[in-house]
Amino acid sequence: LHAIAHTLSQGKRALVLTPEIALTPQLVRRFRGRFGEGIAVLHSGLSLGERYDEWRRIRRGEVDIVIGARSAIFAPLDNLGIIVVDEEHEASYKQSEGVTYNARDLALVRGKLEKATVVLGSATPLITTFHAAKEGRFHYLHLPERVQGRPMPETRILDIRKLKGVTFSPEMIASIAENIEKGGQTLLFLNRRGFATFLLCKDCGHVFRCPNCSVTLTHQRAKQRHFCHYCDYSLPAPSICPECNGTDIGLFGRGTERVEDEVRELFPDARVARMDSDTTTGRGGHARILKQLENGSIDILIGTQMIAKGHDYPGVTLVGIVSADATLNIPDFRSAERTFQLVSQVMGRAGRGDSPGKVIIQGISYDHYALLRAAAHDYEGFYDEEIAFREDAGYPPFSHLAMIVISGTAEKAVEKGAQDAARSLREERQNLKIRAEILGPAPAPLAKVRGRFRWQILLKARNRTELKRLLHTFQREWNPPRILRTVIDVDPVDTL
Repeated sequence: LHAIAHTLSQGKRALVLTPEIALTPQLVRRFRGRFGEGIAVLHSGLSLGERYDEWRRIRRGEVDIVIGARSAIFAPLDNLGIIVVDEEHEASYKQSEGVTYNARDLALVRGKLEKATVVLGSATPLITTFHAAKEGRFHYLHLPERVQGRPMPETRILDIRKLKGVTFSPEMIASIAENIEKGGQTLLFLNRRGFATFLLCKDCGHVFRCPNCSVTLTHQRAKQRHFCHYCDYSLPAPSICPECNGTDIGLFGRGTERVEDEVRELFPDARVARMDSDTTTGRGGHARILKQLENGSIDILIGTQMIAKGHDYPGVTLVGIVSADATLNIPDFRSAERTFQLVSQVMGRAGRGDSPGKVIIQGISYDHYALLRAAAHDYEGFYDEEIAFREDAGYPPFSHLAMIVISGTAEKAVEKGAQDAARSLREERQNLKIRAEILGPAPAPLAKVRGRFRWQILLKARNRTELKRLLHTFQREWNPPRILRTVIDVDPVDTL
């Protein structure tokens, strides 16, 4: 806020990017309280008319500050003095559908072109960002303590390997009960929505999967249906197995809906709410739940990652992370980094008011360095371990990546197309004498999405210019069948 005030005092304007639309109302209230009404808001959650009105106000020079999600990077703001990218580590700054771009990276480009200062803000910056700062390419500003010198929350990691079929450890249950008794609020975090994560026939072992995507269906008990979270396919809760006609069908795995049920059973007198994309679909859904938490109408809030990002909950004195190591199993070289960031961000919701906070982390891989360093509030310690792995494996920041995804509705054609593309890339690499590693082709971890089969090829190169030369040559020479779609993603934020 001080940096923006200084920018405005010089007659220049400010652009503030936030990773989630849900974070904008709180941010706008804070900014209007400090700077008045000369603020515009831009994000895809607005109607076309609302977006046009805001765009016109910006174009006419009627505002000094623009706040918005990733698309706000294109705001027609003249005389730009500062761009703030809040929570710069968030993958949601990447637009992967249609015209692909990363708003964080575009902020750096726009700042350079318009001679504006760019602030990349995060308590858990990207490994690549921190490495650049250590090399002197960014100016590193460190905040050594919390606002008003508040202490970091007391944190415990619990090994739950022996807790078979149980969601909460005895210590977690006791801590929640104690926190309610003291009048504190509790956040419970689980990054899986729904009631159960998969449905299985106990007679023959058949797992109910989406016919359009290579994922299991998630059960939502409130609607008594099974849903695919990728294509929105759904079916009524079945009573008979389609493979063996058996009737012994069980629900397995836990989502936020099931955790909510268990919490209500454990604490029947507590006021319990859930915040995930199933409970916030209506207009103003996020704001309604956050308002209830803010005014003390909620004792326990259960939620997915949307409760972890940027919100201030002064009354929250206990945070419980139900399955902290779930993201460690994602087949992506950034899985440890994402786990550290997510756990750290959730932990940061505790003790932001006058009362000290406490965090309980449950996990099977309780001794993984991502969890240990997060619990110790030790970003630099995590960085040192993670950067050693990245250098040994040749991943960013020690290389540049590009992902080529071949997709189509005919499985054999997709496989052949991917093999042909990889062969072409290897020939072009040899002809151009480019030093690049070509991994694949292989089926994508999500091998089928919305009825389209997917194969991928990963390119790694230490020299970005050489990688661009290889990709430009490939684009010029590659002529796949019309039934195939080819997507080239430079600097992918995931490899799924």
